[in-house]
Amino acid sequence: MCFSPQADLVGGVVIGAIGIDVLRHVDGQRRYMPLAALPLIFAVHQLDEAVVWWGLQGHVSATIGSVATWIYLLIAFVLLPVYVPTAVLVTEPPGRRRRIIGAFVALGVGVSALLFAAMLTGPVTATLADWHVSYGTGIPAAFWVVTAYVAATCGALLFSGNQRLAVFGLVNLVAAAAIAVIAAEGLASLWCAWAAVASAAFAVHLRLERSDRDAALRGRVA
Repeated sequence: MCFSPQADLVGGVVIGAIGIDVLRHVDGQRRYMPLAALPLIFAVHQLDEAVVWWGLQGHVSATIGSVATWIYLLIAFVLLPVYVPTAVLVTEPPGRRRRIIGAFVALGVGVSALLFAAMLTGPVTATLADWHVSYGTGIPAAFWVVTAYVAATCGALLFSGNQRLAVFGLVNLVAAAAIAVIAAEGLASLWCAWAAVASAAFAVHLRLERSDRDAALRGRVA
């Protein structure tokens, strides 16, 4: 994924289909709706980056490419650091874990505000690199901002009381670290490749949640 506009298009369509399937398995459990909607957000993200590619390749106007770049970064830098920990928070019952996850939500809000301010002051850039798009905002102390970003998005999952979400949080953390080491300047772009895995993982998680609830219901009836 994210290695070409064609890959982004295919990825966006596939992830969107997974997202629709996930929403079908929420079964009225409203607290899972934010998690269930996450694959659809990733799908929009990938489809939008296809337009970024086209803008950089000269297939669409520079204005359209610039708007697509802003949309991409608003999702990646402003929405996701707050959305992901919040989506985990609303699935967690009251208690110590919920309070800890709430701290990651606060961290995400701080990261989001900092990155949004950097986007407003600019310059916001997107350039073609090997197999990805390299995005930039010129933000200082980028290493610490990236660290806080990963902590906000992965930390909430790690502290979830749901074992499946916690395991996924660990895998997600390793994946983010690996991408940062391999191509730090392409982290924002290459992250969409991981979105496909993330979407599938959420789909499996929600399907298993439904199976567990159905099994428990059958056990009570029996």
